[in-house]
Amino acid sequence: MAQPVAPAPKTTLKLEGKRPTTGRWWRWPLRALLVLSLLAVAGAGGGYAFVHWKYADGLPAIPQVDAYRPPILSEVYTVDGVLAGEFYNERRKVVPYERIPKRFVQAFIAAEDADFFDHFGVDVLGTARAAFKTAVKKLTGKGKVQGGSTITQQTAKAVLISAEGYKESTAKTIKRKIREALLARRLESALTKEQILYLYLNNVYLGHHSYGVQSAAENYFRKDVKDLSLAQMALLAGLPQAPSAFSPFTKPEAAKKRRTYVLGQMLQKGMIAQAEYDEAMAAEVSVYPVEDVFHEFAPYFTEEVRRDVVERYGNKVLLDDGLKIFTTMDSEKQRAAQDSVLFGLLKLDKRQGFRGPLTHLATQAERDAFLAQSKKVMGAEQIAAGRYYVGLVGKISRDGLTADVHVGAQVAKLPALSLRWARELNSEKYYTGSLINKVTDALEEGDLVVVRAVDSIKDLTDDSEQKSDALAKAVPSGEQLVRLEQEPEPQSALVSIDPHRQYLVAMVGGYDFDANEFNRAFQACRQPGSSFKPIVYSGALELMKWTEGTVIVDSPLVYDDPENQNRWKPENYDEGFVGEVLLKHALVNSMNIPAVKTFIALARFLGEKNELVGIQKLGEYAKRLGFSTPLNPDYSAALGSSCVYPYELVQVYATINRLGLKKPTYFVRKIEDRFGRTLEDHTSFDDPFASLQDRVAGGYARMFEPGEQVMSRETGFLVTDMMRGVVLNGTGGPAQKLGKPAAGKTGTTNDSFDTWFTAFTRDLVTTAWVGYDRNVHPLGKYETGGRAALPIWLNYMSKALDGRSQPEFTPSAGLDLVTRRIDKKSGLVTSDTKNSMVLWFKRGTEPDDVAPEKGSVGTSQFIMQ
Repeated sequence: MAQPVAPAPKTTLKLEGKRPTTGRWWRWPLRALLVLSLLAVAGAGGGYAFVHWKYADGLPAIPQVDAYRPPILSEVYTVDGVLAGEFYNERRKVVPYERIPKRFVQAFIAAEDADFFDHFGVDVLGTARAAFKTAVKKLTGKGKVQGGSTITQQTAKAVLISAEGYKESTAKTIKRKIREALLARRLESALTKEQILYLYLNNVYLGHHSYGVQSAAENYFRKDVKDLSLAQMALLAGLPQAPSAFSPFTKPEAAKKRRTYVLGQMLQKGMIAQAEYDEAMAAEVSVYPVEDVFHEFAPYFTEEVRRDVVERYGNKVLLDDGLKIFTTMDSEKQRAAQDSVLFGLLKLDKRQGFRGPLTHLATQAERDAFLAQSKKVMGAEQIAAGRYYVGLVGKISRDGLTADVHVGAQVAKLPALSLRWARELNSEKYYTGSLINKVTDALEEGDLVVVRAVDSIKDLTDDSEQKSDALAKAVPSGEQLVRLEQEPEPQSALVSIDPHRQYLVAMVGGYDFDANEFNRAFQACRQPGSSFKPIVYSGALELMKWTEGTVIVDSPLVYDDPENQNRWKPENYDEGFVGEVLLKHALVNSMNIPAVKTFIALARFLGEKNELVGIQKLGEYAKRLGFSTPLNPDYSAALGSSCVYPYELVQVYATINRLGLKKPTYFVRKIEDRFGRTLEDHTSFDDPFASLQDRVAGGYARMFEPGEQVMSRETGFLVTDMMRGVVLNGTGGPAQKLGKPAAGKTGTTNDSFDTWFTAFTRDLVTTAWVGYDRNVHPLGKYETGGRAALPIWLNYMSKALDGRSQPEFTPSAGLDLVTRRIDKKSGLVTSDTKNSMVLWFKRGTEPDDVAPEKGSVGTSQFIMQ
């Protein structure tokens, strides 16, 4: 039986400079001592009953250990099992008591509550002392507010916080301490000591976003709790008292001192041997920095997953319920996508010109101040190849071919070869015609600039058009070299889909998520330009029964709009006209006039000569394919003037890849709750990373999602075949460097405000968009989808499909198609191999007439004037 607390000696409290406002100030600490004394003799009569009646009302129920459900973190994984993000209010992972090493448990007991297995849950003297000092603090404003808690009381406090909120349950009041003590007694009565430890060790806050020992082991040491060393256990066990004061990050000496105390307690109590103590004491205090997986891996993709899950399940479920979210993201493809976007934007931005130094330091005092700060930041760190630095331009050589750049205490050489791109901004000039040849053409002494360290001359420029043998000879040898850089101003988006598994495998929404969270892949509605032409031609093939060999006249077109008093005269990119062309030739060469005439014919056909009605029906056709945005009610829509989202455009191309079969694209493959129960599952039956159970279940579910055939399979193949020609013989020619069969379409809007390349192989459909968020000025007169966006697509696809063969596009079984050799002008059958094309036709639409011999008169199969 616990011994009663001895009466407190009579003392006098001196208040410096003030008198208490009442002569009865001492009643509060006296009342606290009385109440805690009553608790100490629990069950000894009416005192405890009074306290229980006064303070126990509304205490939370004792947690059932088997049903313990604290808030735990939700995790986001890639399809190949890489952690891509975490979401939580409290970063906690619950682990069974049996998985926590005995030494770790002993470390906490030694540090926090040496008599844990012997007391009844409440440290009466410690709690009374804390209550007294709390009262004194409230009355006088002096002294420290103290705790006085056993592990059981700390567990009770955590239960109160969970039930009543942090503010109420951590208030520095006597009422709160009494309720905490009452709940601690209930815990001791209802649970075993081991169960209390289980609750405590999974709840205790250990700083560094760590709730519970497993989370702390991962955050500080990137280990499982069972793999911690004794020194690491002692370090963590010393944190509960004051995680900030003993933080090994900000106060390593304090952390080490606290660890020494814990180890000493363990040694003194016989928990460890002297040799173990000595070894742990000798260990360095070494912890990992905070790992921000979300921002460091794939923030645009992971944020889109977060939005989706919150919309469908709620934010509280995501933050508290420990979901395991398995996405469709392929980690290697995602890295390739991010690298490719950065690669493409850096090259494009340099073609735009130089926006000037970060600033100019005009006086020597300003320069000296910068160098002093730079030296402080760099310390003893040496310039490393591939890294970016802010440097001060120093002495420029008399011939202007090199400049000194000061980075910390070091001096690097900036050759003119590395900044030939740094001309003044001018979107009307082709940049290769205005490359500069001297440092002084762009910089002067005192400029602050961004530079990147390189290893060799060949790394001074990554653009073959900027090479110069003469300037290369002027590059000094044996020096640390740097090249001039600037942060890209244009933006980009890349979206990549596995069309057969229906997986979004990679997605980038911009250059820098931390600078701008706007996701251009999902949220930017941009004009697709010529990327929309395949949709127009698919309508002609599907709805009007046109063919690849339908003849269209490429001639001037004028459209008058009386309502807006506008006259519209579309032109081809080269501003010329070639007369009669085949439909496939028109798409391959991205000709504007034939596309507009095809659009007009479609509008008249669908609207039964009422063109506005026809355009509305064309808009409905586009929506059936997968677009959510409306079609502009004029002929400019043929050239992609109606905005689309990159994510939707690439899905439409995926539908074409699947021969007209429209299916949903998933970016969440599977979600499990904290118990491992499946909440949803979209696993493909042939997913190589998924378990057999998931593949079977997912494959079975897909049987009930057959998709929608939005165009005939034959039309899907014909559009693919025409886009294959774009890559082989048209504006998408550079995509042949992929070395694998690809079909796609470039897209460029007026003044190059938007540039696209959307294309696919059999197994991967990808779009790349490049432009400015706000169209303050165009990308440049010579920037097109093939020049600005296609290199990003190519760089990504080369990595994504590395070592993976792709078959040629040939008709699959069941397609009712035939081929004919067709004269390029008349669209009729010919045996002439020079001026002809082999085209595919739906059976029954192929021409029967033979083209006349050269010099004779014949009739084309169809001509759209």
